[in-house]
Amino acid sequence: NFNEIYSSFFKAPYPARSAFAVKDLPKNALVEIEVIAAKG
Repeated sequence: NFNEIYSSFFKAPYPARSAFAVKDLPKNALVEIEVIAAKG
């Protein structure tokens, strides 16, 4: 389960994340990672 794995790496308060389904990713990739950053 994605949420179980996610919570094993990150603890509350959890960082922002997004998830969406696609049929195929470019270049036969298994995952796509989106990064969200804040400076301040």
